[in-house]
Amino acid sequence: MDAAALLGILKDAGSTEFKKAKACVRLGELGAKEAVPALAALLADEHMNVYARYGLEPIADPSVDDALRAALPKLKGNLLIGVVNSIGKRRDAKAGPALVKMLYGADADLARAAASALGSIGTAASVKDLQAALAKTTGMTRMAVADASLVCAERLLADGNRDQALALYTALSAPGLPKPVRLGAMSAIIREETSTSRPR
Repeated sequence: MDAAALLGILKDAGSTEFKKAKACVRLGELGAKEAVPALAALLADEHMNVYARYGLEPIADPSVDDALRAALPKLKGNLLIGVVNSIGKRRDAKAGPALVKMLYGADADLARAAASALGSIGTAASVKDLQAALAKTTGMTRMAVADASLVCAERLLADGNRDQALALYTALSAPGLPKPVRLGAMSAIIREETSTSRPR
């Protein structure tokens, strides 16, 4: 079934949720950028949000990132957390400022999701935002920020930014941070410094 037919299913009021869900996923598999508006319209649907995100996430077009960012102020609760998770998967750096605001909001679950997304985005700006949050957050949110910082360092490494990654690992191995994070950071430093492929 081509994209046009799948979009027809989404727009047909008589289509079952099951058919719409399958259409969403298939549109993502096809990478159909023309489907972005229709998929984005389903992000506010309690039953279809997750399938709309499955459809949007694989589409290699910046309109997806625009749509996900545009949805942020319109959603709440698990629907919003789901979109934040999708932003993290797509590593949309432009969403950084909105994610930072969520770090300091009253919704602890949303704050943790925002931290995770920032870690997945893994840019120099993400490092700055996460390090600032480590100094300002507490409890489970701070633990999530610390965990996200480890992920961020791995992203930096994977992107070839070794010096930045090692600097972040060093910061994460400092006293006062959660023990699992310190151990993870120290292990990563040892791994990198003893790697046969490291720069000489």
